[in-house]
Amino acid sequence: MLENDTPRALEEALRALDREFAALPDFQAPAARGIDSVMTEVAARLGDNFPYFHPLYAGQMLKPPHPVARAAYALATWINPNNHALDGGRASSGMERDAVAQIAAMFGWQEHLGHLAGGGTMANMEALWVASLLRPGKKIVASSQSHYTHERISGVLQLPFAKAPADTRGRLDPKALECMLKAGDIGCVVATLGTTATGSVDPLPEILALRDRYGFRVHVDAAYGGYFTLADNLGPEARAAFDRVADADSIVIDPHKHGLQPYGCGCVLFRDPEVGTLYKHDSPATYFSSRQQHLGEISLECSRPGAAAVALWATMRLLPLARGGEFARNLAASRRAALALHARLATDARFLTPIEPQLDIVVWTPRTGSAQRIFDEAAKRNLHLALARLPGAWFGQKDEVLALRSVLMKPEHEQWIGRIWEILDQVTNA
Repeated sequence: MLENDTPRALEEALRALDREFAALPDFQAPAARGIDSVMTEVAARLGDNFPYFHPLYAGQMLKPPHPVARAAYALATWINPNNHALDGGRASSGMERDAVAQIAAMFGWQEHLGHLAGGGTMANMEALWVASLLRPGKKIVASSQSHYTHERISGVLQLPFAKAPADTRGRLDPKALECMLKAGDIGCVVATLGTTATGSVDPLPEILALRDRYGFRVHVDAAYGGYFTLADNLGPEARAAFDRVADADSIVIDPHKHGLQPYGCGCVLFRDPEVGTLYKHDSPATYFSSRQQHLGEISLECSRPGAAAVALWATMRLLPLARGGEFARNLAASRRAALALHARLATDARFLTPIEPQLDIVVWTPRTGSAQRIFDEAAKRNLHLALARLPGAWFGQKDEVLALRSVLMKPEHEQWIGRIWEILDQVTNA
């Protein structure tokens, strides 16, 4: 069941890459012995995994990269470029600039500053670091349903942090935020477009309206949900939020989620290119090969894998970030899958479903019995779900609720909702 066309494409590309260096004197690389037996052992070890590639894996935010990303990443490792400086990654640095510009254009930015990062955590750290320099000593605020990384990063940056309450749909509450803003000590508000637990989309238009009155920076954490700006079947509230992303000060998106990339590949973008002056530093050993700006001069990270940029560039070459294109249609399919599962749950008296999906994540809990037992029994039937602890108020209960959760981020999920429901129905009855 595993895709296996990649090795053939890689073999052809490897021969083509070898021809690019044909002018060099002949050189024989050391022979690698014992690879076959070790790789067989590696495969056996990797078998101790959940089947993230299969539609019956409907749990966490995990799926394989696109075959072209897998092949391009592997091909780049024969060069092993480092995108810190052009000295170590000339071609891959150019590919990174192209790829990042395409992502910025997807949000409506032509002028921008940005680069790839090791993941959403590092990308968010850079955005909050810039906010801390432009609003020194001011507080960072994010929703109580935002990713825990924001509080952790604030601690690393030695900045005060506060959580704004979320409403019963998992979205930041603008009225509660305004009460906090009146103290005048908030420098940056994080708006999450696609929370980890429920895929909820914070009301960005209302947050931006508050920025006009109180003068803080707005950072959009779209690590999970950012690519859904291309989807044509969002609800009106989510659509309104994505349509205002261009008005934020900074954006984070993770190509290693819906962008079909290997882990880890995050991306941070700034609307104002002048924030690049905040990164100014000296290096005694790099930045001498070109007068063109090196990516390490606008990044907190030093060594960064050029292979990640090559894989992302290749994927967008095959699947452009265009509304109505194949990439966008696959996002829409994931959302339809979530709406279909939610519709079945919402009309079944055995379940409580507090939130209609805004993206492609569904949460629910049984009215009676144990979510943990359903989770365990479903896994025995090869249906892999996830669990999340959510506020009891969302379910009309006093105490925190252990809920079931499905991230339906593979477009194939749309065709498998019937089978997923069949297993879920069986284990719930059991």
